[in-house]
Amino acid sequence: MKRALITGITGQDGSYLADFLLQKGYRVFGLTRKLNRASASDKITLLKGDLLDQNSLINVLEEAKPDEIYNLGAHSFVQTSWNHSVLTAELTAMSVTKIIDAALKVCPKSRFYQASSSELFGKVQSGPQNEETRFYPRSPYGVAKLYGHWITVNFRESFGYHASSGIMFNHESPRRGLEYVTRKISHTAALIKNGLAKELRLGNIEGRRDWGFAGDYVEAMWLMLQQEKADDYVVATGETHSVKDFLDLAFARVDLDWKEFVKTDEKLYRPIEVSHLVGDYSKAKRVLGWTPKVDFKNLVFMMVDHDMEVARKLKSEASK
Repeated sequence: MKRALITGITGQDGSYLADFLLQKGYRVFGLTRKLNRASASDKITLLKGDLLDQNSLINVLEEAKPDEIYNLGAHSFVQTSWNHSVLTAELTAMSVTKIIDAALKVCPKSRFYQASSSELFGKVQSGPQNEETRFYPRSPYGVAKLYGHWITVNFRESFGYHASSGIMFNHESPRRGLEYVTRKISHTAALIKNGLAKELRLGNIEGRRDWGFAGDYVEAMWLMLQQEKADDYVVATGETHSVKDFLDLAFARVDLDWKEFVKTDEKLYRPIEVSHLVGDYSKAKRVLGWTPKVDFKNLVFMMVDHDMEVARKLKSEASK
């Protein structure tokens, strides 16, 4: 039975990856800062540790003895990274050095996955973006991710450590946090339909992104660590859609016109907007045999349908 350690296991990607690995027959360990009953699982072993405390990381690795390490833990919300720039640098950048260094000491034969991001491209220099596209991050989050990406490359090339990075474009799901624009839209549309909200406030609705399904993307993470040679891969759909496109589909799913409920708020704009992001995943397709399965329309419908169930339960509880 293979053993895997996931940092950020309580997040969207961590939960989907844990499910995926359990189906593959892995013994799954998760790093968490706090242990409590709510996070307990009979299938996943949670270990207390801190990405900023290397001694705790060494202890976790000694207990988990992982064959594979998936580093998904980070301060991952782009907009708030401006308000917490130092914390973002520590949690999203420096922690990568600490966990790889700890792994080389404790389990040097393990394989390591680093969650990189399309935010590395930021002010894009060419498109669609692939593994050779120049990086130009436009937020503290993007800059921190760039450090994590390059330190992973350096450990791989300097010590021969099997460390790969997935340059992940936006990936969403019903498990996405409510602070992210996609889930904010699907959740609020459902609330409005059920009479539990009256409006939705958004920032730039002209922004375009390459949106995929998180459940598809965790398979790509796993495939990277099954290769004989470690490398870096763009994971994307190759399609781009605007926030308006998302609004169109989400509100149409609940038979509403978003223009009647959505208001733009300049306070929600990023200090610096990123450019047109769309990924070229041809390398992942060629080497890993990976392709996205859930298209944009079905992703939006999946999220809205889930949030309609959530809203109905909230409405039922409120009426009691």
